[in-house]
Amino acid sequence: METTLFDLAALLLTLAAIFGYLNHRWLKLPHTIGLVVIALLASLGVLLIDLIAPSLGFQEAVRGTVESLDFPDLLMEGMLSLLLFAGALHVDLDEMAQRKWAISVMATVGVLISTFVVGYATFLVAGWLGFTIPLTYCLVFGALISPTDPIAVLGILKTIKVPPSLEAKIAGESLFNDGVGIVVFTIMVAIAVGSEGGHPITPVGIGELFVVEAVGGAVLGLIAGFFAYRAIGSIDEHNLEVLITLALVTLTYSIALALHISGPIAVVVAGLLIGNHGKKFAMSETTRDHLFKFWSLSDEVLNSILFLMIGFEVIALTFTGSIGLAMAAAIPIVLVARFLAVSVPITVLATMREFTKGAIPVLTWGGLRGGISVALALSLPDFPNKDLVLALTYGVVIFSIVVQGLTVGRVVRRVVR
Repeated sequence: METTLFDLAALLLTLAAIFGYLNHRWLKLPHTIGLVVIALLASLGVLLIDLIAPSLGFQEAVRGTVESLDFPDLLMEGMLSLLLFAGALHVDLDEMAQRKWAISVMATVGVLISTFVVGYATFLVAGWLGFTIPLTYCLVFGALISPTDPIAVLGILKTIKVPPSLEAKIAGESLFNDGVGIVVFTIMVAIAVGSEGGHPITPVGIGELFVVEAVGGAVLGLIAGFFAYRAIGSIDEHNLEVLITLALVTLTYSIALALHISGPIAVVVAGLLIGNHGKKFAMSETTRDHLFKFWSLSDEVLNSILFLMIGFEVIALTFTGSIGLAMAAAIPIVLVARFLAVSVPITVLATMREFTKGAIPVLTWGGLRGGISVALALSLPDFPNKDLVLALTYGVVIFSIVVQGLTVGRVVRRVVR
């Protein structure tokens, strides 16, 4: 019997509910981290069964189901727009605006610093371990792993107490460096593919692509958000107003994809406009209550599915001893690159304004990676040792979500004064 989209949706929702229940009753980890851990354990169980009884073909059957989910398309062209809008909706724009320079520099210069540090370090380590991988694709790995994942970051921020000024930096940077990071990733892939095909992209072409993607996304988000804001302000019917925000997200992201501009930046800008200006001036108390509860629930459900899928992606990977060593080396490389991406901009800006004590270690350790990095890695075209890049990405993401996610609260309590 052919598996339908409804069957897959039913399977994911059922597993998310079961695993969420198990975590709530026994593990008592933060919800999304608990789902990743249980899904990862289930995946390792599948691999163990296949190792003990390979004739059953259990791993291949499960791998076929995992691959049929088409994680890159499901996240990048479906769930991402809704998750980013839900996250942006709850961000305090006034707090973020007061720290606009720190957020904008970390989300641009910081991402570029991290991309090149990770790229060149990965190229050296891969060579030492005997892997032949083009430098251009090491830089692609640097681009996809450098942006912090707003979905993971905002999910963890709900579970820990952070000073408002520092929370605004963490949330604002994660929302915008995600969009910038996807733009940088797109450019790096274009450079890598162009180099292979003998048609290298020019510096002018790189600049044009960056401006069109990033600025175009922001302008589209402002225009679409403004029309939705005016529509919401002209009526007082909470169900219809929720529907308007759903249309805003899906249509804005679809238009961005069609115009080849940044959809993530567009929906983040629209979400900030509706969640701040729209909340204050265009909504009744009833509408605010219904709209924010709707998006909070949507965020929780989609996050559950996303982190469940991250845990299961281990089944689709190829592992060897050398790949394991490379994965272990990638974690400190990414952490050092993150430290430089945070400390360089903050150190420069600290000459002009004061920062919360402990901002650098919190921003470094709290810079979680998540499903976006995995989806970008899976979307890459074939190239030498692509399996290595997939494994490195997965290793960093799992360490980030489980280890950093579980300990960032302790770091905040220890270093923030």
